[in-house]
Amino acid sequence: MAIDSDSFKQSLLPSFLYSSAPNSFSLDRLLNANSPAFSASRFTIPDAPAASSSPSIKARTFMIPSPNEPGKKIEMYSPQFYAACTFGGILSCGLTHMAVTPLDLVKCNMQIDPAKYKSISSGFGVLLKEQGVRGFFRGWVPTLLGYSAQGACKFGFYEFFKKYYSDLAGPEYFAKYKTLIYLAGSASAEVIADVALCPFEAVKVRVQTQPGFARGLSDGLPKFVRSEGAVGLYKGIVPLWGRQIPYTMMKFASFETIVEMIYKYGIPTPKEQCSKSLQLGVSFAGGYVAGVFCAIVSHPADNLVSFLNNAKGATVGDAVKKLGLWGLFTRGLPLRIVMIGTLTGAQWGIYDAFKVFVGLPTTGGVAPAAAAVEPAKA
Repeated sequence: MAIDSDSFKQSLLPSFLYSSAPNSFSLDRLLNANSPAFSASRFTIPDAPAASSSPSIKARTFMIPSPNEPGKKIEMYSPQFYAACTFGGILSCGLTHMAVTPLDLVKCNMQIDPAKYKSISSGFGVLLKEQGVRGFFRGWVPTLLGYSAQGACKFGFYEFFKKYYSDLAGPEYFAKYKTLIYLAGSASAEVIADVALCPFEAVKVRVQTQPGFARGLSDGLPKFVRSEGAVGLYKGIVPLWGRQIPYTMMKFASFETIVEMIYKYGIPTPKEQCSKSLQLGVSFAGGYVAGVFCAIVSHPADNLVSFLNNAKGATVGDAVKKLGLWGLFTRGLPLRIVMIGTLTGAQWGIYDAFKVFVGLPTTGGVAPAAAAVEPAKA
């Protein structure tokens, strides 16, 4: 029996992702929208009232056109669009971070106790000997919940701030300074995302690096709060910002740039004519390369976060003194490059796959030229 694809999608996803915005066009019109006027109608704002006959028009949103393909049900930059991006962020970050919990566990222990966890292979051997196979996934619950919350804010607010800052800049300045807009949008999103992540990260590191402290989040969170108070959950917020903000700025800006270069120089066919599978392959490749850069830029702060969350009352000065500057930049770096490269590639692949699933375009591509409509001359 044939399965209607639209019904199948709606059965798996929250209904609000497909509900019409109060001022949006009807679904029938969406499904039969073939005129160019429809594509631009929600993306230009007249200078004069609607009833005016003035031909002067100012383009306000110019980055991505309104989808007018059959089956598209979510308007770009509508509340449903941001909800879809937020949900895609939950899937991309929560699932991928949980999947690499064993690598993260070894990395954290190499950072905290390098004498015992001397290398990647020996680190896995020590964990297997002392804690068994189940020990490789210790801390997976705070990892899943923490990075799901972070991913929701990271991707949802990035899409919001990217559009907001681009509209403030205008078409001409966006074309010139788009990388700065990507950097500003991703930094703004990550400030919010880390506030959501920080308590879970504190418990995760303690569970993973102090055997016997707790089994997971349910008993680890109350024990942590009893020991250091609720404020202690945010003891690592500044190092976390120091790690995650540069990481996310590199993650989004380099991804956007790399994907644009791939479509511009590596693929002879325009993006809109490429198959969805090819576009998702580009997303994964761009994400993997971006992840390597992310790991290098954010690694010193990652060492600080692990050190501070592991030792009660520890300071940044204590970490620098014990690890040394060289250790701060290099300890656990090869493993983190592998982990973050794979992680970031998978995140962009999942995020864009979800966007395609709900009828949205993949992220990135050749940036459009400034396309502001010149006011008509009198």
